[in-house]
Amino acid sequence: MSQEQTTRDVVRLGLVIGALGVVFGDIGTSPIYTLQTVFNPADPHPVPVSTQNVFGVVSLIFWSVMIIVTVTYVLLAMRADNDGEGGIMALITLLRRWGAQRGKRAAIVLAGLGIFGAALFFGDSMITPAISVLSAVEGLKVVSDGLEDWVVPITAVIIVGLFLVQRRGTAAVGRVFGPVMIAWFATIGAFGVVGITGHPDILEALSPTYAIGFMAGHFDIAFFALAAVVLSVTGAEALYADMGHFGRRAITRGWLLLVLPACVLSYLGQGALILENPANVSSPFFLLVPSWARIPLVVLATAATVIASQAVITGAYSVASQAAQLGYLPRLRVAHTSETERGQIYVPWINWLLMVSVLTLVFAFRSSAALAFAFGMAVTATITITTLLFFYIARSRWGTPAWLVGLGASVLLVVDLLFVAANLTKLVHGAWLPLLIGLTAFTIMTTWQRGRLIVTAERERREGSLPEFIEQLRDAPVQVVPGTAVFLNRGGRTAPLALRANAEHNHVRHEQVVILSLETEPVPRVPAEQRMTVEDLGHTDDGIVFVTARYGYMDSPDVPGALATLDPARTEGRLNLARASYFLSKIELQRGPEPTMAGWRKRLFIATSYITADAAEYFGLPRDRTVIMGSHIEV
Repeated sequence: MSQEQTTRDVVRLGLVIGALGVVFGDIGTSPIYTLQTVFNPADPHPVPVSTQNVFGVVSLIFWSVMIIVTVTYVLLAMRADNDGEGGIMALITLLRRWGAQRGKRAAIVLAGLGIFGAALFFGDSMITPAISVLSAVEGLKVVSDGLEDWVVPITAVIIVGLFLVQRRGTAAVGRVFGPVMIAWFATIGAFGVVGITGHPDILEALSPTYAIGFMAGHFDIAFFALAAVVLSVTGAEALYADMGHFGRRAITRGWLLLVLPACVLSYLGQGALILENPANVSSPFFLLVPSWARIPLVVLATAATVIASQAVITGAYSVASQAAQLGYLPRLRVAHTSETERGQIYVPWINWLLMVSVLTLVFAFRSSAALAFAFGMAVTATITITTLLFFYIARSRWGTPAWLVGLGASVLLVVDLLFVAANLTKLVHGAWLPLLIGLTAFTIMTTWQRGRLIVTAERERREGSLPEFIEQLRDAPVQVVPGTAVFLNRGGRTAPLALRANAEHNHVRHEQVVILSLETEPVPRVPAEQRMTVEDLGHTDDGIVFVTARYGYMDSPDVPGALATLDPARTEGRLNLARASYFLSKIELQRGPEPTMAGWRKRLFIATSYITADAAEYFGLPRDRTVIMGSHIEV
C-alpha cells in the first residue's frame, strides 16, 4: 500500500471518529430512555407489558430507525447539499435560491415551512440537554433508592457546567469525543448481546411482520406507542446538519458500521430483559448490566449525554448564525472557537438563553419520562418538513420521475405523519412545549425578516441614488481632508447615510473614500479569491471607490482584513488602513402610524432589534477609529 493511500485512509478514519464524537451523540443515547418510556405506566396511553407487545414495540423501533434514519436521512436527504453543507437551513437556501430565480411560489412557501422547521430545532436544542442528562443521571436510582433526590440537583450542576465551558469551544476537547463515543457504543452493544443470550428469540423482532402485526392488530395501542417510539430516532437531523463538517461518506460509514448495530443490539437486549421479567420495564437500560457495572455505566452515560447535548447546542449556534446571515434574525455576536474548524462557533446570547431554558425544563419536569412527550413533537415535525422539502427538490431541481417521487414521498410521509399524529395526542401532556417554542421562534424570525424589508426600503429612499450623490459630491463645496474613510453600506445602489451626513452637515470628505458593500451569498463560504470586487464609479481619480465584499452565511466578516487584500492599482493607490476611519450608519427604530405591520409585530420587531450585536465588533472594526452616525426610521 502506497504512502498516499495510507494517508488517505488515516484521514478517512479520523473523519469517521470525529463524526462518532459529534454527530451521533443524540441518537446514540436514545436507548437510555426509549423502551422505558414506551412501557411507562404513568403514560396517559400506557402499553401493557406482554410478550406480543414487547416483540411488536422492539420491531417497531427497529424499522422506524431503518426507515427514518437510514432511508430518509442517510440514503436520501444527505444527497441534497448546499456546497457540501447539510441540514434544514441548507434546504431552505436551495429553495430560496431556486424559487427566486424562477419565481416559483411553491418553493417560496416551502422555504417558509422550512423556517418553521428551523424554529422547531431551537425547541429541540432546549429539550435534548434536559432529557439526555436527566436520563443518564437517573441511573443513580437503580444503584440506590436513596440517591433519587439527588438526580435533579446533579443534573442542574452538570448543565450549568456544560454551558459555562461553551465559550472555550469544542476544539480543545473534541479529540476525546470520538473515543468516548466509541467506548459508549461498544459498551451498549456488548451488554445488548448479553441480554439477547438470555432470550435469543427476541431476534425474531427484526422481522417487519411483528411491527406490521402490532400496528394492524393492536392499532389502538400501537398508535399511541409511536409517540414514544419516535425517541429512537431523535438526533437524526444532526446526521444531516453536520454533514458539512465530516462529509456524507464518513457519517454513513459511522452509522452503518457502528452506531446502528450498537443501538439495535441494545434495544434487542432490553426487550429480552423485559421478556424475562416484566418488572425490568422500570429501567431496562441500566438493569441490563450487572450491579457492579452500573455506577461506571452511569458515568459513561452522563459523558455520552453531555456530548449529545454539546452537539445540539453547537447546532443551535449554527442555525442562529445562518438565520442571521440570511436575514431572519438580527446580527448576533459570533465567536469562532477553533482556528481549523469554522463550524465551531460560540454565540453568547443563544448560549445563555439555552441555559436558562434547559434549567427551567429540568426543574419543571424533573424526570426524563415527563419530558419525553415534549421531545417527540419537535423531532417528528422537523423530520416531516425535511422529507417534504427533499422530495420537492428531487422533483423540481433534479427532474426525478414523478411516479418515483410520488411513491417514495407517499411511503415516507405516511410514516412521518403517523408519528406527528401520535405525538399530537400528547399535546396536553407536554407536546405543546416544542410547538410553542417553535411558533415563538418562527414568529420572531418572520417578523424580523418583514421588518427588515420595511426598514431597508425606507432607508434606501432616504439614502438616494449613489451615482447621483457622487456627482453632487464632486461639485459640492466640501473640504477634502487627509486620510482614508471607509463607509459601510448595505448595497451598491444607494449612498451611505453617514457619507451623506458628512457632506451635507459637516461639509467635509476624506481624501480616500471607500464605499464598502457587504453581501451575504446563499452559500456556506465564499472563496478568498472571489471575495472582493472593485467597481468603477467613474470618479476613481477623485479618490472615491466602491468595493463589494462577499461572504457566505458560514463566514465571519473581517472588514480590515478583506480591505488589505485589495490591489492598490484598483483603488488608485494603497489604502492607509493603519489610520483609516470607519463610518457606520446606525438606525434608531420607532413605531409609526403606517399600516406596514400589526402593532404587536412592530413592538416585537423593535424589541428584537435590541439584541443586535455591536456592528464594529461583528465586522472586526477597530473601535478607536469607528464613527457611528444615527438616523430615525419609523416602522
